Amino acid sequence: MDLNQRGLEKAARLIEKGVSIPAPYSIDIGDEVDLSRISGSDVVIYPGCRIYGAKTVISAGSKLGAEGPVTVEDCHLGPKVELKGGYVRRSVFLEKAAMGSGAHVREGCLLEEEASGAHCVGIKQTILLAYVTLGSLINFCDCLMTGGTDRVNHSEVGSSYIHFNYTPDGDKCTPSLFGDVARGVMLNQAPIFLGGQGGAAGPVRTGFGTVVVAGCILREDILEDQRLVVVGPHREAKRRYIPRTYGNLNRVVRNNVVYLANLVALETWYRHVRRPFFSGQEFGDLVYQGAVELLAGAKDERIKRLKAMAAKVPASNRCIGEVSANLDALGESFAGEAARSAGETGETGALGEKFLAGFGQAAAGETSFVNAIKSLDGALTEAGVEWLQRTVDDLCARADALMPSLGICSPGKR
Repeated sequence: MDLNQRGLEKAARLIEKGVSIPAPYSIDIGDEVDLSRISGSDVVIYPGCRIYGAKTVISAGSKLGAEGPVTVEDCHLGPKVELKGGYVRRSVFLEKAAMGSGAHVREGCLLEEEASGAHCVGIKQTILLAYVTLGSLINFCDCLMTGGTDRVNHSEVGSSYIHFNYTPDGDKCTPSLFGDVARGVMLNQAPIFLGGQGGAAGPVRTGFGTVVVAGCILREDILEDQRLVVVGPHREAKRRYIPRTYGNLNRVVRNNVVYLANLVALETWYRHVRRPFFSGQEFGDLVYQGAVELLAGAKDERIKRLKAMAAKVPASNRCIGEVSANLDALGESFAGEAARSAGETGETGALGEKFLAGFGQAAAGETSFVNAIKSLDGALTEAGVEWLQRTVDDLCARADALMPSLGICSPGKR
């Protein structure tokens, strides 16, 4: 069977379900694709699209290829997702998330409600919480970004921005955290603005309300909120380059640990708070499962990158012995934490129980997760922030115990 015939037969079955396919001869659908995971309600697949992967889910109202052909491979698409053109692989898109033409979305990306990118955006291992917006001509891999309250007041990355996630020594221990999970999930924080034609040399961390002026390269952490950042150019220098000196190893490991802890907090949030809202959507349980698997994979990715770097650091570095000896224990500490807390006992600790009890009452009958979060009063929101931040602090404290010379962080410090 040639590709046109294979695609046509599957397209015909989708059309029978109600999917709109204007040019069925032009699309290709892999033999492994489960058509029962593609909704027949208001889904549009435009000419030239390709759909592959046994895990692929396409929910109601999604539109593929409106601006140019798009290839979808093993992705989970929630309701009303718009992928306008490009390539997306092993990623999860929640309700009304969107990417413009020329998108290059590689594995490990999670875009929450109404998060979006304009044309020619490249991302991988990137997590954008609700409403975060990427402009055009952007490379924004290995990041987690939060901030903002709605589609008008949202965190934004200006056009032609680059997150530098690969070092001259070939390392990718460079995940950057723009905002934080504990406060960001509450959808009530000041947005972050990263000005166009600029960049960030990961790993960096910023507080909410940070504004980095266009054209600046951010190379240091901005931990306070509401900071205006103007960074000047490098001084001219021509001197001998010595590979693998790792003069900033403490900071690199510290920021990786904080990033990992925020991933655990986000996974905990999904397992305990977000999960019931997925159940009310067609294919919602599949999309939820895709999201938690993605977050677990994101933790594995960060540990893998730390191990690869540790293997290259010269033994003369005073910290590396402590780091190398404890990375396996660190990975184990982080790997299954959220999954364990969501097991049969569902233990979340006193702070989690306090928030979840109040949330259950406040959100009773609400089917929209975003609306439920926005309906919370200040006291309940603070209780949720305290719970998630305690999760982060406790994990950082464990890392401190394993690697005390690095001074990862202290409890209560975001």
